[in-house]
Amino acid sequence: MNTLPIQPPTKMIVTQNSNNSTSWIGHPTTDQIETKRGQTFLSPFEADLEAIEVFTSLVTHPGEMEMTVHQVDESSKTWGPALVSASIHLECDDSGKWKSVHITGPHLKKGASYGFRLECPNSYIGLGEAIFSNSNPTLINGQEWKFTNIDKKGVSYSYFSLAFRVEARA
Repeated sequence: MNTLPIQPPTKMIVTQNSNNSTSWIGHPTTDQIETKRGQTFLSPFEADLEAIEVFTSLVTHPGEMEMTVHQVDESSKTWGPALVSASIHLECDDSGKWKSVHITGPHLKKGASYGFRLECPNSYIGLGEAIFSNSNPTLINGQEWKFTNIDKKGVSYSYFSLAFRVEARA
């Protein structure tokens, strides 16, 4: 009888559950600029990525949300090529819910910086985000990023963070 090896259970290795604002991704009907968002984080463990959850504040109409995961060089603020990508379909009734994007791999190295980038080319979606300050700093080591079809390199914001959870096998 063949048995499969027992894998360690999945667990949330990075979480940022605060949500006091909305950050938009996609293409609004009144503008030709497509906005993408990203979020960086440090991996606290050696782990195999399983899923990333984001909080969808508002889904204006049904559409695909695409996610890519990258290694990020924090010192030069540059994103490497996509390590993996996945997408999920969102409906209007997904507003106000945590949505999980299942991702097989990659292996996350302890202390390395990673980021995920989200886009919705055929929809306009509000993502939960938290705004922090010097007196109320974020508890994660990471930054929210904004990319557009005009500014593909992006801009980072130290006191902003998407509401997200990283699930992995550690």
